[in-house]
Amino acid sequence: MTVRVVTDSSADLSPALAGELSIEVVPLKVRFGDEELIDGVDLTPADFWARMRASHTIPQTAAPSPGDFERAFTKALDEGATGIVCVTISSNASASHRAAELAAEQFAGRCPVAVVDSLSVSAGLGNLCRAAARRAVEGDGVEAIAARLEQLRGAASLYGAVATLEYLRRGGRIGTAKALLGTALAIRPVLKAKQGTVDLTAMVRTRRRALAWMVDRLDQDRPVESVTVFHGDASDVDAFVEMLAARAPGQPIDIAVMGPVLGTHVGPGTVGVAYFTTAG
Repeated sequence: MTVRVVTDSSADLSPALAGELSIEVVPLKVRFGDEELIDGVDLTPADFWARMRASHTIPQTAAPSPGDFERAFTKALDEGATGIVCVTISSNASASHRAAELAAEQFAGRCPVAVVDSLSVSAGLGNLCRAAARRAVEGDGVEAIAARLEQLRGAASLYGAVATLEYLRRGGRIGTAKALLGTALAIRPVLKAKQGTVDLTAMVRTRRRALAWMVDRLDQDRPVESVTVFHGDASDVDAFVEMLAARAPGQPIDIAVMGPVLGTHVGPGTVGVAYFTTAG
């Protein structure tokens, strides 16, 4: 069986990596005012972050339609796939997962399709896509890959430190008074994505301490694999990678540039890390 992996653009996979792994990416739509753009087609990550820094309002994102996913499935089938594993952003965060399920129902009878809810976002989703692609190359079937992804997502962690509270305030995640107080006190929140939800997990003073907190957290979870640092136009991403590498020389670390789906909520300057514990 030749299995192809399909995902949505919230996985924040670069075009080069998606091509290398033969992953078909279904783009979300991004709206700045009255202008609607296709993520990854009309809007690169660099373009998005430039617009975010210049905009006074938060852009809106829209999930792909079932037809968008069905076209991606058809393309994979036409290119030789005999089975498809579609991994989506958390169903708690977007309608993408349901759209993929509806597309799979319409695709029934043409080839086996498994739709897996990543229960994650950004690099967390991207890590699952990479794992699925590796299993496909090794010859695993649709059911075996889907079962493995369900195991891995239970061992997945994602942490992110935002550079400013302003975007969380704009999105209604925190109140204005709390945002102003946090800014005055140089508070840096650390967010955690786990099992489909994103929650505040720590509040620390200074950016450096926020990065150190995430390094310590990963250390506590070792041994780990598939370590991916993600960021939204963060100037200190290289420093964060160096902090992680210093704790575990030789540990492979991938880097992903965060796109609109998570980026609209956390803002530019956000940096974080996603990984699996070996227990997964």
